Amino acid sequence: EQGARIIIADVLDTEGAALAAELGEQAHYQHLDVSNEKSWSSIIRFIEDTFDGLDILVNNAGIIRVGALEDTSLDDYMSVINVNQVGVFLGMRSVTPLLKKRGSGSIVNISSSDGMTGSNGLTAYAASKWAVRGMTKVAARELGPHGIRVNSIHPGGISTAMAGDTSTWTHDTLKHIPLYRAGAPKEIANAVLFLASDMGSYSTGGEFSIDGGLINCNLYEQMPGTPENKD
Repeated sequence: EQGARIIIADVLDTEGAALAAELGEQAHYQHLDVSNEKSWSSIIRFIEDTFDGLDILVNNAGIIRVGALEDTSLDDYMSVINVNQVGVFLGMRSVTPLLKKRGSGSIVNISSSDGMTGSNGLTAYAASKWAVRGMTKVAARELGPHGIRVNSIHPGGISTAMAGDTSTWTHDTLKHIPLYRAGAPKEIANAVLFLASDMGSYSTGGEFSIDGGLINCNLYEQMPGTPENKD
């Protein structure tokens, strides 16, 4: 909608190609396993062969495995780390030469509200999303002198396939969200657009919570035993 040429990259080839076709000639689909170095090398070659450079990377791939700490196998843990954490690392590292050549650019890493706190049953997921938060700040410091901005977005309570059917959420869930509703994917997209575009030209190393107030307005409520008068 804003005139960008985009590459949709995923392991879901049928769905990705269909989405690119729906969006029109400005959109392209390419297969990408974000946890695989060779896969990133392949898509970088595609960019170099097809376009005159790169301006924006949005690291949005993510999976979740739910289970108590003692019930989480190493394989389950690493499957989440490889996509959510290693994928972001490889993505940033892979595009850095292209962005440096441009002399500008924006990287937007999608973390999570669980990258700011933690939830029961999400050891691997929270670990990966905290890592995204930390890597974002390191990359912002390293790449800032090259005109490249790096920020993280922390969604929470968004109506996606990962969250399930949010229309069934009861008061017990919604009471923790000051806006008392689930967020829409478009509301995350708008935040990405701000950071990817010149509108966010002085934002780097930042963490942007898009969660209806879930984290910042419930910080101490999530910590049993905290005195009510705690500042």
